[in-house]
Amino acid sequence: MTAPGGPRPFVPGDFAVPRELATGEFRLEPLGPQHNDGDYEAWMSSIAHIRATPGFEGRSWPDPAMTAEENLGDLRRHAEDFAARTGFTYTVLAGLSDRVVGCVYIYPADGAAGVADVRSWVRADRAGLDVPLYAAVSAWLADAWPFAEVRYAPRPAAGGTGRDAEA
Repeated sequence: MTAPGGPRPFVPGDFAVPRELATGEFRLEPLGPQHNDGDYEAWMSSIAHIRATPGFEGRSWPDPAMTAEENLGDLRRHAEDFAARTGFTYTVLAGLSDRVVGCVYIYPADGAAGVADVRSWVRADRAGLDVPLYAAVSAWLADAWPFAEVRYAPRPAAGGTGRDAEA
């Protein structure tokens, strides 16, 4: 139950929020504090690449001055949002490993009920996963989520295979 004046759940109370999306190339699981080291390393190694990713242009994040401890605080906030059903952030893990290769954010669009604002990024050394991630997440949102509309910056039709070498 939401306290009066508190954040409203983003999805209906009877909606079973998906805990995973898995493909042969990657899998998504809810982002949490346990991902801090891998998450921090992934985005710190890819700041320019992330800032050039559709949906992130012109944003101040990622911030190269951010510390690992500050990142941990962000991951805790994302986990709290997930638990409260006010937003859903997933880490993107490479194939069957636990290597963090990106992130997907699903949050309410400002002032629009039932509309999801979605962003995703992949680390620079896995740039070829951007288009397959976008395609898989777009299909997943259409098939498994209750949104009336999804706002997710499109990716170019041409792209890598996503089969970059593991670093």
